Amino acid sequence: MASIEPSTSTAPAQTPALPRRSLAAWLGITSVPRDELRRRYTQSGSKFVTIMGADVHYVDEGSGDVIVMIHGFASSLHTWNRVADELKREYRVIRLDLPPFGVTGPLRSRSGEIETMNLPAYRRFIDTFVQALGIGRATFIGNSLGGLISWDYAVRHREAVERLVLIDSAGFPMKLPIYIGLFNSALVRASSPRWLPEAIIRSAVRNVYGDPRKLDAATLRRYIEFFHGEGTRAAIGKMVPTLDFAELDTDVLTTLTVPTLVLWGAKDRWIPTAHAAEFAQRIPDSRWVMYPGLGHIPMEEAPERVMMDLRAFLCADTADARAADVTRPVDFSSAR
Repeated sequence: MASIEPSTSTAPAQTPALPRRSLAAWLGITSVPRDELRRRYTQSGSKFVTIMGADVHYVDEGSGDVIVMIHGFASSLHTWNRVADELKREYRVIRLDLPPFGVTGPLRSRSGEIETMNLPAYRRFIDTFVQALGIGRATFIGNSLGGLISWDYAVRHREAVERLVLIDSAGFPMKLPIYIGLFNSALVRASSPRWLPEAIIRSAVRNVYGDPRKLDAATLRRYIEFFHGEGTRAAIGKMVPTLDFAELDTDVLTTLTVPTLVLWGAKDRWIPTAHAAEFAQRIPDSRWVMYPGLGHIPMEEAPERVMMDLRAFLCADTADARAADVTRPVDFSSAR
């Protein structure tokens, strides 16, 4: 088991203005140093804990029942900013940067080699993270890859999960989105750490929004700089070839007894919208909501819409949650 050393240090309350990117940075010839990412993107509630040899960035705010938020592929804990700001008024909200993304970056072996983040590695990682923070029981909210990690955790630790929220979650067999699938090419894996133009990342980030006009410049810059973070592209190149969802046992979802909410953007271009119904049909205690016009990360694109459904679900009695009709999307308007 890796060492667990929670840090008491916190980040500055404000992020300084970002400098202009050089031509070399725009072309992806250079990488953004980890120290620079930490300086720019930690928040007032930021903390670090040593897990599997890495300084893992997380934010722990509020008090009350615990909510753990897990982001998706190539994203970061910042994708939850506006939702977390609301939930922390009533709950203890914990969100983290999964390796090899965000401020955390890649995990490395003792020899310095970048570790491959496959599902077994993520299982070890999230188990150690939960143990490090002393979390006994929590609601897990996961998006995309974070959704997969969340439901897999619920399957493996049934008594430790109070409720489960899956937002455009991975899990069922699918063709990888083109921007991820590129890394199945040996040529791309070899060249991307040395050259990956910003334009490709811009296109990928715009693609996860239902309406790309909602994507502000600061958010787009954050995604670009995290993707160009030191070691991240090499880590992604090692990770992507392991993403074979056909090997996952999704039949085990039928054995879950955790009240579950499935949220999905109807304009998700990364994971088929049909998977929303698949999750709802397989998980007994579940209800689902489809958001017209939203894409793969609805909690970032339209946090106010997602918050309405999260509040209704989190405040509902467990008996009411288990009585939900899972044959169609559920309208929570009567609960608001």
